[in-house]
Amino acid sequence: MRIDINADVGESYGLYKIGEDNELFQSITSANIACGFHAGDYNVMFSSVKLAAERGVAVGAHPGYQDIQGFGRRNIEMTPSEIYNCVVYQIGALKAFCDVNGISLQHVKPHGALYNKGASDAQTAKAIAEATYDAAPNAILFGLAGSQMLKQAKIAGLKTAAEAFADRCYTEDGYLTPRSNPQSVLTDRHLILEQVKNIVIHKKVRTLSGSWISLNAETICFHGDGENSAAITRFIRAELEKEGISVLSAGDMK
Repeated sequence: MRIDINADVGESYGLYKIGEDNELFQSITSANIACGFHAGDYNVMFSSVKLAAERGVAVGAHPGYQDIQGFGRRNIEMTPSEIYNCVVYQIGALKAFCDVNGISLQHVKPHGALYNKGASDAQTAKAIAEATYDAAPNAILFGLAGSQMLKQAKIAGLKTAAEAFADRCYTEDGYLTPRSNPQSVLTDRHLILEQVKNIVIHKKVRTLSGSWISLNAETICFHGDGENSAAITRFIRAELEKEGISVLSAGDMK
């Protein structure tokens, strides 16, 4: 068995520090780097890509809605062409920082509300997939397991990685429980470990109501802005490796 561990990073900007990126980079195999729209800025993008190159962590663009105040977690009504253009813009910016640091862009993973909209809405997913293919045709598109995002990515001719979440609760239809629900996020490391093991080993996850649904994932996400995110990610990776599970970047599994 093998799995990729990814995290949302590079979300600091200006004088504001968000997350524990330096520590997280010791445990993850793929980094989703914010591209300046929901978080991050040009200085943080450069330093994040440079750190990834130094640590041997694969780099992905993490485009989101242009919503710094809402951290990209609020839905913004946009046409498919607007979504296409904003995703191309953000991928292009991060890809340039990859070029100057001498590394390739492994993947693209939309952020927050854009990710969730693309999971369920075919037109949004199509715009994201086409933008990814046109801006970075060799990139892997990360998307929620079983979602429209993966379907549209395959139609566009992209490689894909089905994603699951270590610390998020699921609904019966396989979507993430909205953050407005106080039980949407797991914080106890042992509950997170239990969920991750069920996903990786048994290909299933328990929903918020207590029922089980099938879930086949190639990459597991840890949120870089969560409390004690680096320590929890380090703990989970060590426990997976004790089980004989190989932790590899998504690109190394393709």
